[in-house]
Amino acid sequence: MKRRKMKHKGVVHSALTCEDILSNILLRLPPESICKLIIVSKKWLHLICSSSFRHSYLRQWKVGFNLLGFCVSNSLYLGKPIGGARRPRCEPALPLLSTSRECDDMKFSGVLKTLGYFIDSSDGLLLCGRHPKAYFVYDPVTKQQIKLPHPRVYFEELCMAFIVDNSPDDDICFRVIRAKCESRFEETDTVTIETFTSKNTTWSYSKLKCSSPISLSPWTSATVIGGVIHWYATQGNVAIYAPDHEEKRIALVKLPGPFDFDEQVLGESSDGLLQYGWSCKAGLEIWVLEKDLDGYASLVSNNKPWNGSWRKRYKLNFKIMWKKNPTVAAKLVGRPKDSEILSFVPQKSESVFIKTGTTILLYHFDGQKAEVIQYQGRGSSICEFSKVTPYFKRAWPHSTLCRSGNSAT
Repeated sequence: MKRRKMKHKGVVHSALTCEDILSNILLRLPPESICKLIIVSKKWLHLICSSSFRHSYLRQWKVGFNLLGFCVSNSLYLGKPIGGARRPRCEPALPLLSTSRECDDMKFSGVLKTLGYFIDSSDGLLLCGRHPKAYFVYDPVTKQQIKLPHPRVYFEELCMAFIVDNSPDDDICFRVIRAKCESRFEETDTVTIETFTSKNTTWSYSKLKCSSPISLSPWTSATVIGGVIHWYATQGNVAIYAPDHEEKRIALVKLPGPFDFDEQVLGESSDGLLQYGWSCKAGLEIWVLEKDLDGYASLVSNNKPWNGSWRKRYKLNFKIMWKKNPTVAAKLVGRPKDSEILSFVPQKSESVFIKTGTTILLYHFDGQKAEVIQYQGRGSSICEFSKVTPYFKRAWPHSTLCRSGNSAT
């Protein structure tokens, strides 16, 4: 029996010291367990934090995001219009409402003063800058700040897209897309874009064809789902563009509803679909765009009809929300007047951020519960012309061992 036990231990030890076998075992563990195992040994830490294991794990499991805080951008200062408003020196260019220690560190480090205005975020990276020439990508984990070269084409009005791509190594791999917004809707069926890729470190110019007249909404950022870009367009449409598809086309899909809402947001649902939310003084609704069997292939091909449809997923009356959450309601002043949908939680359908004045709530549809998000920062930073965007970091452990390439035992 003793020999059998020793032999069994030897087999287990051999299995756990083989990186391929250990990786196969760890890939089967749920997200709530995997991050706790980095303390087992340096070898396990190095394996779990490595980019190859991370990419394999994320393909198999949906890992949540950590809320770091909220970025505030003021539309009055975008594009530096002639005769437009100028930001007073007392107001920071990139107000950050912190909900975490990491966000506090960013605020006090002084790095935000060098990045310009907030434009977008993706997978924990920040895209900032000053339209139309200065753009920066910042990684708060590595403290790496990348300045993009000046774009080659001038757009008077534009919208942006920021995509972080999977990379076989630990280097930052991303794409930034600038799309021209036409002022006259009837006269164009093309969209001019300029794309920067971190691999080539250059901007490339191209034109996208559309089967009908199109005009994108200026000074907005895209929602990216599975590498597919979704922009707001005029006339109550959402424009869909797949950069990796061989056909350089952009398609329009009609949004549900009469389109005269106070606030509208786009996001990714738990099942990887585009979800659309709108709110008015009375309440909000959330819809999901269902795909064809071939996904977006029929959208970008002009000889295939689009058979996708919108399905209503949730409806919320703000008065009922306050009645079911009296403790939260009692702490707020003037709550029914200015409640509005703020944003979705990435890859999650059951929760949504709601803004009431300078108070930010997270509402859970399943339990019909609202919780106040406590943030550090000046509530006065949220003014009438501000867009408040939650800033998330993917919940994945990081180690400097992976960057240095040191082996661990």
